[in-house]
Amino acid sequence: MAEDLKVTQGSKAEQYQDIIPQILGIISDEPDLIANLANITAALKEQFNWFWVGFYLVKDNELVLAPFQGPIACTRIAKGRGVCGDAWEKSEVLIVADVDAYPGHIACSSQSKSEIVLPILRNGVCMGVLDIDSSELNTFDEVDAQYLQKIIDAIQF
Repeated sequence: MAEDLKVTQGSKAEQYQDIIPQILGIISDEPDLIANLANITAALKEQFNWFWVGFYLVKDNELVLAPFQGPIACTRIAKGRGVCGDAWEKSEVLIVADVDAYPGHIACSSQSKSEIVLPILRNGVCMGVLDIDSSELNTFDEVDAQYLQKIIDAIQF
C-alpha cells in the first residue's frame, strides 16, 4: 500500500503538528523497527528538507548506522565521541548551533552546520539516537526537541 504524505507550510510548530499524526499513523500498525525508522526519516526529510536525518542503533557497544535520508554517513560511532556519542553517553538531547564549535565533532560532511541528537531511551537504557543535521547554522531549538521527542516515544523496540 502506498502512503501519501501531506507536506505543509507554516511555523515550525505547525509543521510538526501536521506531520507527527501522519508519522504516527504510518508506524502504528507496523511491527518492524527498521521499516518504521525508514519511514520516519523519509517523512521528516520530506517535510523539513534538512540536510541529513537518520538513526543510529546501539549494537555491541557502538552506535551503528540505521535507516537515514541524505548523503552517506559515518557507519560506527563510539560512546562519548561526537554529538551522537555524547548524546548516547549522557542520555540527553543535544542541540548544537554550530557543529564546528563543538569539541570532538565528527565531520561526516563539511556541509553539516548545526545538529540535534535525541537518545532513544527505553527503561533507562539508550537503544539508539535520532540524528538530524542542517546545512544552516542555528536550525534547531527546544521546539524541535519537544516535537521530535513525541516521535521517539512512539518507536517500538
